[in-house]
Amino acid sequence: MTLVLDASVFFSEMPVEEGAYTTPSVVGELADLHAKCRFEALAAAGLSVREPREEDLARVEAAAVRTGDAGVLSATDRDILALALELSAVLVTDDFAVQNVAHRLGVETRSIRQRPARAIRWRYRCSGCGRYWREPGECRVCGAPIKRKFK
Repeated sequence: MTLVLDASVFFSEMPVEEGAYTTPSVVGELADLHAKCRFEALAAAGLSVREPREEDLARVEAAAVRTGDAGVLSATDRDILALALELSAVLVTDDFAVQNVAHRLGVETRSIRQRPARAIRWRYRCSGCGRYWREPGECRVCGAPIKRKFK
């Protein structure tokens, strides 16, 4: 089974099988000594670091817009989602927004310490007048901020 690893794996002691991948952006997030040492150990055991394809990044972006998670996903989140999509791999992450977009893309996920996320769809509601909108921003009716809300 091929795995794509989020940064949270390197901060944990989760056992990792052969055939694991991550992205350069994840490696760049590893700041503490423990995570860097864990990365080096996994790299010596066969962990591969690979950039995702542009076409898969575009599919991730479209899925994130449809789920309402586009505003909370980082570039690193998009990278690991695109790589998991490209490799038809299991994505290992505790990030609920990443898991939500992965569900939308048909990418299997595995949690590390958190309960697995269930697929959800966000709505956007004006904090002033209560109207619903398709995206966050400023309400065109009353000018109040539009906030993400669980549907």
